[in-house]
Amino acid sequence: MNTVSTAARPGSVLADLLHASSDGRARARDAALVVGGAALTGVAAQIAVPVPGSPVPVTGQTFAALLVGASLGAGRGLLSLLVYALVGMAGMPWFAEGESGAAAPSFGYVIGMMLAATAVGALARRGGDRGMVRTVGTMAVGSAIIYAIGVPYLALATNMSLTDAVAAGLTPFLLGDALKVALAMGLLPTAWRLLDRRS
Repeated sequence: MNTVSTAARPGSVLADLLHASSDGRARARDAALVVGGAALTGVAAQIAVPVPGSPVPVTGQTFAALLVGASLGAGRGLLSLLVYALVGMAGMPWFAEGESGAAAPSFGYVIGMMLAATAVGALARRGGDRGMVRTVGTMAVGSAIIYAIGVPYLALATNMSLTDAVAAGLTPFLLGDALKVALAMGLLPTAWRLLDRRS
């Protein structure tokens, strides 16, 4: 039977607090977390607002990917976003605005999210999601990784100059990213505090 451990051990992420009574149950739990993280990212990607002059919409996708990384840790976070990417490439219409496949100009952001979830998960394991200031830094690193892959990919996919790709694929999203970071800044440390009170 799965139980929630309330001991917030150093070196743990939120998902580590879900204990399983056997190795088989632990594998099943991890598989469910990976699939659940992929599904969360796919659902969040459908919250999309078009940006005039940009082929990339504002979505909840990046926030979900960073949250998955922070909650699951580097390994499970990477696997979760890899499942999301592979299933979307295979035809599941759960990329932004119901897209699928690797041909969309925004696919570079999906690649970036895989790397970002890994980095954010590694930082979370070092306590990067347990305080407000740390969480801001952790989420900023993850966002920077997404843009570092997504913007050059956008430039190549659309034959834009890098300057135009920055204007279309980064600048319009900075305010939304700040709001997402603020949400994470409240959500993740609060989850840890609630667990600490139960220990």
